[in-house]
Amino acid sequence: MELGNPIDFTGQAVIVTGGTQGIGAVIAEAFLAAGAEVMVCGRTAPTTLPSSGGRHATFRSTDVRDPAAAAGLVAATTERFGRLDVLVNNAGGSPDADAASVSPHFVERIVALNLLAPFYVAQAANLVMREQSEGGGVINIGSVSAHDPQPGTAAYSAAKAGLLGLTRALALEWAPKVRVNHITAGLIRTASATALYGEDDGTAVAGIVPMGRLAVPVDVARACLWLAGPHSSYVTGADLAVHGGGEIPARHLARRACPPPFSSP
Repeated sequence: MELGNPIDFTGQAVIVTGGTQGIGAVIAEAFLAAGAEVMVCGRTAPTTLPSSGGRHATFRSTDVRDPAAAAGLVAATTERFGRLDVLVNNAGGSPDADAASVSPHFVERIVALNLLAPFYVAQAANLVMREQSEGGGVINIGSVSAHDPQPGTAAYSAAKAGLLGLTRALALEWAPKVRVNHITAGLIRTASATALYGEDDGTAVAGIVPMGRLAVPVDVARACLWLAGPHSSYVTGADLAVHGGGEIPARHLARRACPPPFSSP
């Protein structure tokens, strides 16, 4: 059996939205390390671009919430590299907000960034990929909030749940030329971990994760490489959980913290 090299993307072109910082930058660097040409986008140009082995990503200023800008991103990538093989819809996020008092404008912006923008970029990417003999792949970076919402994340959780539904719908419509998959990302240690998880940078929070640690961005990047590569060629419409097993149920944590008194038979 010839397995081939699952992480050789030489000659392929990849877009990573929100790829100038955080998880997106690490995803971009992973594809660069695997030989791909990479286009990243954001609303403002970064001080340094993602790079690997002396090769750098290309940057295009893009507000992916704008359908015309999203189409322009895909067109610019195709013009520069001659093709488009992989789209990673990574741009997203939201600050916590009280659902009882949050403004309609806030809700619209969160849904636009986390649900509509991935749709817009994927639409444009599909038009290119479906005309290529090798087709292409779309990977949507989702969140555990789509499955288990937390307080303060109503708009974000709803948008991410929609992204998971969108993934499955597009996978049905665009097969077999274009595969569309989803990653459910869990708690991830990034440069902003202190703000998200407390002054211990998430050490205490890691105790509720079965794997005993927070994810790091490269965990998500490696999952992207697999979903985009030949070893997942029959995988579409999938939801790949990269969350270390999720969260240990609160009742188990409470029981572990306060074990019942010993009783003899």
